Amino acid sequence: MLSTRKLATWLLVATGIAMAAPAQAGLPRPADVLAATRRVADWQLAHRDDFSHMPAAQAKARNPRDWQQATFWVALTDLADRDSRYTAPILALGRAEGWKLGDRPLHADDQLIAQAWLWAAQHGAGAEAMAPTRAYFDRALAHPGTGTLLFEATPPGTDPACTTRWCWCDALFMAPVSLFRLSRATGDDRYAAFAHREYRATADYLYDPAEHLFFRDSRFFDRRDDAGHKLFWARGNGWVIAGLVRILTTLDARDPRRPYYVDLFRQMAKRIIGLQKPDGYWAPSLLAPEHSPPETSGTAFFTYALAKGVDMKLLDRATYQPAALRGWAALQRAVAADGMLGWVQQVSDRPDTVNAGDTQFYAVGGYVLAGTAIYDLARHK
Repeated sequence: MLSTRKLATWLLVATGIAMAAPAQAGLPRPADVLAATRRVADWQLAHRDDFSHMPAAQAKARNPRDWQQATFWVALTDLADRDSRYTAPILALGRAEGWKLGDRPLHADDQLIAQAWLWAAQHGAGAEAMAPTRAYFDRALAHPGTGTLLFEATPPGTDPACTTRWCWCDALFMAPVSLFRLSRATGDDRYAAFAHREYRATADYLYDPAEHLFFRDSRFFDRRDDAGHKLFWARGNGWVIAGLVRILTTLDARDPRRPYYVDLFRQMAKRIIGLQKPDGYWAPSLLAPEHSPPETSGTAFFTYALAKGVDMKLLDRATYQPAALRGWAALQRAVAADGMLGWVQQVSDRPDTVNAGDTQFYAVGGYVLAGTAIYDLARHK
């Protein structure tokens, strides 16, 4: 049975979906976009220690240096660039955590938070915020993972051996940008060279050039759903395309590596807009949209990437802006009256069930990123 709070959330969202119409061609007012983004970010900040809306939350979700929370904190740096009131909580968190990354020396999930610390180093925290990140990656480069990218099942609570490299597509959001930004901050190209080499190895392995989408990992190469569709997970591909945008905002325009990422980004973007549902969402299983519920984590990352791509003039405005605006409108319908973002698929590695009253840090992070990108798009029209 739904709780009173979850029932209210479901009624709000369900009503919005029933009345949903395609987004208008015109851009929203920048002030309205920023207000909506603040409201969701503020809800998450106020509920940092409340996990009642995360039914599948694992213990590590309570760790702000884990990827689940780190996605939110990294996104908050983008919001802080547009509203300085969000700088203080980021700096306070970094100091409380000693500017450390995760405890695993080579696991991409433990490297995402570095982006927040590198940002903090340039926004009041100084060199001490960067030092642990640089030491962490110096050790990683001295002792890199050298195994295969084959993803093999392991007992619960243990990491597959391949996760010392980027053998699952989510990792392409978690780790490469941290390394590219460390290179930019330090002037040391070793970090960028390592990231580029490992990124290409992962893309060569997991990218389906016929579909222009990424398999989550090698276990899904031959899997099909009941209708015979390949299994391409929305959030997994959302991680990738959002990570591509963040790489492209980091690399210098003259970097010889840049064209590789531009080309891959454009291939994925062209495929992604063709998979958006009429209601503005993307289905959890991208090739099987029939009867799928709303899902906001994948939708948020796609909306962010498309809006940012248009704003950066990497994508044609007339073609891609309408899809970004439809995605943003869909996300608004999933926000409850108190600012909680619902309809979030919980932690998984494949398409799964979605419920109206479920949220998660990473989806809020995706929403905040989408909000900042739509805000910029509206300001630069």
